[in-house]
Amino acid sequence: MTSKLSRRIFLPSAGIALTAGYSAMKNHDREPVERIGGPKSDVAVLKASTYSQDLVRPMLDGIRACGLEVRGKNVLLKPNLVEFDRSTAINTDAAVVAAAYDAFRQLGAASVVIGEGPGHRRDTFELAREAGYPAGLTDLNRDDVSEISGFAGEGTAFFPNTALRADLIVSLAKMKTHHWAGVTLSMKNLFGLVPGAVYGWPKNRLHYIGITRSILELNRVFRNTFAIVDGIVGMEGNGPIQGVPKQAGVLVFGQDGRAVDATCSRIMGIDPLKVEYLRLASVLGRLEEKWIEQRGENLSQLTTQFRLIPQFTDLRRGD
Repeated sequence: MTSKLSRRIFLPSAGIALTAGYSAMKNHDREPVERIGGPKSDVAVLKASTYSQDLVRPMLDGIRACGLEVRGKNVLLKPNLVEFDRSTAINTDAAVVAAAYDAFRQLGAASVVIGEGPGHRRDTFELAREAGYPAGLTDLNRDDVSEISGFAGEGTAFFPNTALRADLIVSLAKMKTHHWAGVTLSMKNLFGLVPGAVYGWPKNRLHYIGITRSILELNRVFRNTFAIVDGIVGMEGNGPIQGVPKQAGVLVFGQDGRAVDATCSRIMGIDPLKVEYLRLASVLGRLEEKWIEQRGENLSQLTTQFRLIPQFTDLRRGD
């Protein structure tokens, strides 16, 4: 049963700063990974040079390397589908989406659904067709919704039932720079879970709240996530749409989106603790490399400098 919709939500109370909102967020429902001496976060980085190669094998290897249990779960694959331009690399590549679908079915998932709520294009199905995605994608912008409480300091919020009912949400992100957030990776990819039919395009309410606070809140609400980042060909410069393709040749996997995004940032030549949302998401320095159990390839051999727009050149790693 769906809840009655209201557009009078997501409006932050006057004078609430992001740091205050995040401080309140940290004081309840904290994760065990944030405790001093707690377990490290497993992140697997595997080489993949082209989209034409067999990607199911590295998908299976990466998922297994992170110890993810899939059998019997209802899985939502949430790619990054924004705009389509044949000459560049905006979206999670269709080959990565198809390989993830096959891998999760092979691992015994009860069901696998592909769903996205693009922030720019209103015709999700036409965009998916242009991008070469498999048929049957669920439009999260227009999915039936249900109400939850406590989002960004507001009493209620509405999210797609497909996302709320999934046992596991897989953030199939694209490795890209971003002209407002610095980078857009697995954590920001959850913006596509916000229904455009309720909150507008391009997710207007989230931009009103603030990108950083919205990233943190979405990742607090949706804890049942696993990250797979398509870095085979990413995007540098004026991302997430107007940048240029950048070959990184990797797929990055992990159950802790913070650790995955920190690892991707390092691959891109960016200091993750200079990225605002990652700095605020990092508690007790847990995004330092010593707290991430690196699996797969040697990270130092994979680093490639993603070009940054001038206002973000200070994100560059100093080492």
